[in-house]
Amino acid sequence: MTDSDAGSFPDDLLKLQERLHRAYAEHRTLLAALPWSVEPMKGWARGERYSHRGDVPNSPGWSAEEKETVDRIQSEIGELAVAVGGHPYWATVPVEKRVAARMDLKKRSRPADEPAGEPAAVEAA
Repeated sequence: MTDSDAGSFPDDLLKLQERLHRAYAEHRTLLAALPWSVEPMKGWARGERYSHRGDVPNSPGWSAEEKETVDRIQSEIGELAVAVGGHPYWATVPVEKRVAARMDLKKRSRPADEPAGEPAAVEAA
């Protein structure tokens, strides 16, 4: 894409891509806050297993509500990815320019609260 193509994305495609960015950010933040294991699992001390993090505490597992939330967000990400990738706009872009156009769409639709080039910051739980 060139600067002359600026603003050539349909508004609905830009909005879909922004929603996809936000869904990915929500997913990353949620996973960072959840216990390390989906199911309850005993932790281990460094040296018992190959752990680059040191001691790993016991994991209480995820609650049913947490599992449902993760499933819902993953489903939303899948639906949005299909909607973005299958948007009729892509048929108007020459095949050899689609990858560049797709990358440009990602840059242009990144939410203002997410730094360019970096995934959304994940806050420590």
